[in-house]
Amino acid sequence: MKKIFLCVLLCLNVIWAKEISAVRYEGLNAISNVLADEIVGIKIGENLNVAKVDKAIVALYSQGYFEDIYADFDSNGVLTFYFTQKPKIASVEIKGYGSEQEKETLYSQIGIKKGDSYDETKLSRAKVVIRTILEYQGYYGTVVETDMTKVGNDGAYAITFNVNRGENIIIKNAMYDGRKKLKVKEVEELSANRQKQFMGWLWGRNDGKLKLADLEYDHARIQDVYMRKGYLDANVSQAFLDANFNDYSANLYYKITEGERYKVSGVKIILQVPVIEEEELRKILKIKKEQYFNIEDVREDVEKLRQKIADLGYAFARVSPDLDKDVANAEVKVLYLIQVGQKVKINDVLISGNSRTADRIIRREILLAPGDTYKFSSLKESENALRRLGYFGKVQINERRVSEDSMDLLVNVEETRTGELMFGLGYGSYDKLMVNASIRERNLFGTGQSGQLYADWSYRRQLVNLTLSNPRVLDSKYSTSLSVFHSLYWNWDYREKTTGATITGGRLLTHTLRASLGYTLSTTRVVDFYDANLEQIYKTYLTIDRPIKSAISPSLYFDNTDDYYFPKNGAIISAYVEYAGLGGDEKYTKVYGKMALYYHLKSLLGIDLIARYKTQAGAIIENGYVPITSKFYMGGISSVRGYQVSSLTPRDPSGRIRVGGNYMMTHSVELSYGILEKAQMRVAFFADYGMIGVESLSETTRASWGAAIEWISPMGPIVLVFPQPINPQPGDRTSRFEFTMGTRF
Repeated sequence: MKKIFLCVLLCLNVIWAKEISAVRYEGLNAISNVLADEIVGIKIGENLNVAKVDKAIVALYSQGYFEDIYADFDSNGVLTFYFTQKPKIASVEIKGYGSEQEKETLYSQIGIKKGDSYDETKLSRAKVVIRTILEYQGYYGTVVETDMTKVGNDGAYAITFNVNRGENIIIKNAMYDGRKKLKVKEVEELSANRQKQFMGWLWGRNDGKLKLADLEYDHARIQDVYMRKGYLDANVSQAFLDANFNDYSANLYYKITEGERYKVSGVKIILQVPVIEEEELRKILKIKKEQYFNIEDVREDVEKLRQKIADLGYAFARVSPDLDKDVANAEVKVLYLIQVGQKVKINDVLISGNSRTADRIIRREILLAPGDTYKFSSLKESENALRRLGYFGKVQINERRVSEDSMDLLVNVEETRTGELMFGLGYGSYDKLMVNASIRERNLFGTGQSGQLYADWSYRRQLVNLTLSNPRVLDSKYSTSLSVFHSLYWNWDYREKTTGATITGGRLLTHTLRASLGYTLSTTRVVDFYDANLEQIYKTYLTIDRPIKSAISPSLYFDNTDDYYFPKNGAIISAYVEYAGLGGDEKYTKVYGKMALYYHLKSLLGIDLIARYKTQAGAIIENGYVPITSKFYMGGISSVRGYQVSSLTPRDPSGRIRVGGNYMMTHSVELSYGILEKAQMRVAFFADYGMIGVESLSETTRASWGAAIEWISPMGPIVLVFPQPINPQPGDRTSRFEFTMGTRF
């Protein structure tokens, strides 16, 4: 309650002294004396004016920090303001409201925080905010009470909001008066509020909970469903909700006029300026003559036409659809009016959000530069190129119009973790525990260069690999990399020791295609046998004790995917030919290629489902000596899951030893479904099939199926694989669980 008191002594002192010699403040802590002087507006040397003092007290009180203010004027001309401050808020706590993450969001919305001055009005408003938010979430009858406890010597308050969350209103019946031509399931296709289904608590079923925030838009969504089915004259009333707060149930009513279903009688494109042949535009149209009208097809056509024209440089082109209805025959002619505008040049490219990565690293991936003619496809390809780097969690390129014929590109990025501490873990009946780890930085000091130290330890394998690479030397299209490696590996029956190095140079042919040429110098030696009885058999295949491999490897790498970790669309294709025989002992030609295709099914099915197809194939042409350590082996997380790494291979005529294959091919089909978008978590179902042999691919075939959990964790990407081998053969080394970290999906 506002309390303003002006001391009676002030009036008496007016008789004794009129001129103000000083202005003082007692008990003022909330604001500074300088700010108080500005608010009061009374200067030293002025004559005392009671009305002005009263006005100053009101102005000070309106700051919201004080419970009481009064003033005193003594015989020496000193005007003193005395303050009683409101208590501070020592802490704010919310109990009975959702998860900690939900609470954090709520704290920023209630308008009260630690350190504020206590205010009854703010407290009441905070309670209303909590109840309102819960109502929008579907909880009604919520009660919010406050507990206030004094803490410390200054009378500060610890405030606790005790939330007794209300009940959900359940829609027991949803009635669509006038609905005849569409099923209820179709009518409710886009609606947020629907009738509760049997066993609605199950995932994928509708629980019928009222979503009040969406209720005012649902009638437009229902009307849109009718427009998608061709009912152009359909009219849907606003929702009428009959709620019973005794049992928190509700009935939902709509009044629907359906009208006739229209067919497309024709499509006309009106191109204001003939910058492209009309037939080229007609090829991309989704809406077709004699089909039933679908408003969604029109929307897609508008965007496709705009993008097609924008790809010619007309960035500000406008496509306006119109409908010419023939009500008598229930037909409609669709018209697209295209206003081209002027060709647009890029004025500037402005980059933001990169606190670590140098501007030039970003700029070299953008296919449009100042002075270039605008091209829509180049803009989208630039976004994808930046995402493929793996340096950024979010990439967005916005357009800012400068004039009729110029624009700025605003490149906004959000940097993500590029340094990774990666682990892989697996267990098999033979391998026992398998662990691999690496320290990798894909963007060293923000320069775009990368470095990796990889180590692999298991019962069978010890491997160390150091790799340094620069994908764009001096920001050019050329790349270099150097890899040094040393490994000691139990290949089921023997232990092989390999030491060597690879140096590679490459060039970017297009923004998605790179050509490289590598040279490898290495030696591989069999140093021990697991079973001494097999040593003599193996030595017939290992005729040279310490063979030297000197090989060149031309290769091609193509990647036009739209993301680094979770590609939704695009392809990754790579191939190389390794020619061993530039000196050394090993003499062979190895041809190897792999491909991964991605397609986002959301446009077809309306759900976040990614289809993936992955395949790899290889062949070895013997030109002399080919040690079994250089041949193909199959099995493991990168080929046929459910079989241990390199365990699938042809054997010698006795069937006792593994000799590797000259031919190998694997196929994998996957469906990945997004379950937690914010957490970047997905679940995938897969089927694998592989073939390997010495003379032909059909000598050894295996298949498997299973599920995997894919998650971009704070430590890096993690994959948990639960494979199931299909019809494994006696002697197969199978695996029912595999785990890896740091790989692309």
